[in-house]
Amino acid sequence: MESNQSLDGIKVIDCSQILAGPFCSMLLADHGADVIKIEKPNGGDDVRTWGPPFIGKDSSAFVQLNRNKRSISLDIKSQEGKIILNKLLADADVLIENSRVGTMQKLGFGYEDVKKINPKIIYCSISGFGTTGPYSKRGGFDLIAQGMSGLMSITGHKDAAPVKVGVPIADLNTGMFAMQGILSAYIHRLKGGEGQFLEVSLLESALAYTLYESSIYFTTGSISEPDGSAHRLTAPYQAFKTKDGYINLGAANQSNWERFVDVIGMSKLKKDSRFMTSDMRQINRKELEVILEKVFSTKNNKEWISKLLDNGIPAGPIYNMKEVWEDDHVNSRNMNIKIDHPNLKNSQNIGIVAKLKSTPGQIKTPAPLYGEHTEEILQELDYTESEISNLIQKKIAGMK
Repeated sequence: MESNQSLDGIKVIDCSQILAGPFCSMLLADHGADVIKIEKPNGGDDVRTWGPPFIGKDSSAFVQLNRNKRSISLDIKSQEGKIILNKLLADADVLIENSRVGTMQKLGFGYEDVKKINPKIIYCSISGFGTTGPYSKRGGFDLIAQGMSGLMSITGHKDAAPVKVGVPIADLNTGMFAMQGILSAYIHRLKGGEGQFLEVSLLESALAYTLYESSIYFTTGSISEPDGSAHRLTAPYQAFKTKDGYINLGAANQSNWERFVDVIGMSKLKKDSRFMTSDMRQINRKELEVILEKVFSTKNNKEWISKLLDNGIPAGPIYNMKEVWEDDHVNSRNMNIKIDHPNLKNSQNIGIVAKLKSTPGQIKTPAPLYGEHTEEILQELDYTESEISNLIQKKIAGMK
């Protein structure tokens, strides 16, 4: 089938592993980029082993993160491995790496090194703390970034032990910022500019999420605390307990608030000075919570959600993962894409979020087996069968 994707023809050399870099390259691959995943000898990307569950030898997380890519196992510490990587980089558009700061330079693949063989390269460096500053040499992980960005100080409930966000939000946001940076640099190059170096750090990507909390601190000096599911600036906007569970309510703006209190039979609250305006509702939120908790305890989840939605009040259930993937709306939006993996027929993949009308993204191929495309990629570089066999025998390159 002829491809018509927005990033067709863009060649990406992905030297990253774990999550942030591979998530970035997955997003690029979903929209047509040719992503060549460089994997270290003796097993490749560490996430292949992060489980259970496993699909064959690979973790389900690896399979989810690395669709639409090709894998070559390559020892880039060896001289012959360096030659191969240089050949791959010679006509590449993008290089993504997430080694500890300074590692790629020691290997001879820092930005200035790569720029000499390919001035148009867009070189994306992902790290825990950035390439400058007192912490630049530290290794970084999502959990560390969540803690040092302030995210863990505002997550969960007051007077409870610190908790992280339930998903690796710093890693994932870093991947999205990296994609944004790569595409911005690519557009600049299309306009007649050159390639360039760009960097994205886990710490700063997590810090970028603290829009409300940082603005409060900048303005007042106040330090935000964890507040459960409640909104920091408006109310009522949180989870409420019903007769049989919890639902989310989003009656944040004034018109929703006034309609909401009519719907629940509490119109008198519109004239209560504590709750007449958004700022007063936020100041007196604890008192409002007590009132609304009594109201919500009178009906079950289904009854409340139906009643609220029928009257235009934003509300919804709090799903577990099974309930999410059984939801008719989610499934109507092509968010569960099935594709055959060598070790699992109809392997399920989270669908593509940015739905372009004319050049839609596609999930064409499953995550590669370790070194699955080593021979194919080397052949594209004009290596002969005997040369490839020799490289594999010497463990400079590897195959599945």
